[in-house]
Amino acid sequence: MNIQIFGKSKCFDTKKAERWFKERRIKYQYIDLLRYGMSGKEFDSVLRAVGGVDQLIDWDGKSQDITLMKYMDDKRAKEDKIFDDPSLMKTPVVRNGKQATVGFCPEIWSTWE
Repeated sequence: MNIQIFGKSKCFDTKKAERWFKERRIKYQYIDLLRYGMSGKEFDSVLRAVGGVDQLIDWDGKSQDITLMKYMDDKRAKEDKIFDDPSLMKTPVVRNGKQATVGFCPEIWSTWE
């Protein structure tokens, strides 16, 4: 397994995900999403794995941009906005090769080999 956890340092679900992998002695790489973001290829891979940009957006966020994105029809514009501003992403984003999840999803992670 090659686990990457993209998260925010103050995100409770990110901390829970790290703890989940630590408890199972599964090595992972933590990437601070706000500081480093994702590369273009990582972002595209995550979009394909989770089923599109709408799954990646933190719809419960308080940002004004989130409110505006609810009314945007242009999928590419949403992708560009969230790629440029990772604070709009729901976290953690956990990758294992071409597989990825958004949020705290231990029921899916336990099926990964």
